[in-house]
Amino acid sequence: MLITAQQLAARLDQPNLRVFDATVHLRRSERGYQLNSGEEDYRTAHIPGAAFMNQPEALSDTTSELGFTLPEVDALAAGMGALGISRDTSVVLYATSHVMWATRALWLLRYLGHTDVRVLDGGLDAWREAGLNLADGDESYPSAQFRPDVQPKVFVRLDEMKEIVERGETCVVNALPEPVYTGAGGAVYGRAGHIPGSVSLPYDNLLKDGYFRPAEELRQALAATGMDAEGRVVAYCGGGISASIPAVARLLLGLNDTAIYDGSMSEWVREGLPLNEGSDP
Repeated sequence: MLITAQQLAARLDQPNLRVFDATVHLRRSERGYQLNSGEEDYRTAHIPGAAFMNQPEALSDTTSELGFTLPEVDALAAGMGALGISRDTSVVLYATSHVMWATRALWLLRYLGHTDVRVLDGGLDAWREAGLNLADGDESYPSAQFRPDVQPKVFVRLDEMKEIVERGETCVVNALPEPVYTGAGGAVYGRAGHIPGSVSLPYDNLLKDGYFRPAEELRQALAATGMDAEGRVVAYCGGGISASIPAVARLLLGLNDTAIYDGSMSEWVREGLPLNEGSDP
């Protein structure tokens, strides 16, 4: 699931390897958050042989009012194929900004049934710290045909999320910073608070200096919220991006029954659904 810079460097010559810079920049604006491609950063410096993965444009539903929405299966599979990914390729993802963009891309591939996917722990900074060579300009892979084997349970849609909240039997985790969860940070997504019944586990609590924390530390952090349970867990955030960090943390511990609520706070608020403020679920 994770790969070190040294391990990746040793594999760069493998013909079935596909390495992607999945960077996106997230910036606050008057209307919430604005997504900006990291392609210029990629052109300036990237891992030799790596291509750029433009998630906001090529791997999202650009017709949706919500940013970064999961597209239809055929469109997503076609986007992956255009990048050169097939079920026979081994994929490594990294980011120059925050690991959440790499973990989101991993989750998209998991949704399509592709599990030979790894995230470069520490991102491009780890590659630099290892003293490894960098390239510039544009690189790409020959296009491929991606045949999806859809795993629908890895994402939750609005109607299912409403049922989950109503029943109150599933562990639901908010991955946003604590002030956003409690509402003390203001109406970041139009209204303050969190989805009723959900607990707080800020995504950055699972990381240290851009790396995932060791397994035992991850286990302790997940245990504090009930995310270490064998049963199903649903993670959410603002738009289904940072929620992929606790979701991947569960996978690292062998806990596979995990889903991301794709619409997250952006959709929940837009639909006028209830929110709770404060530190209690």
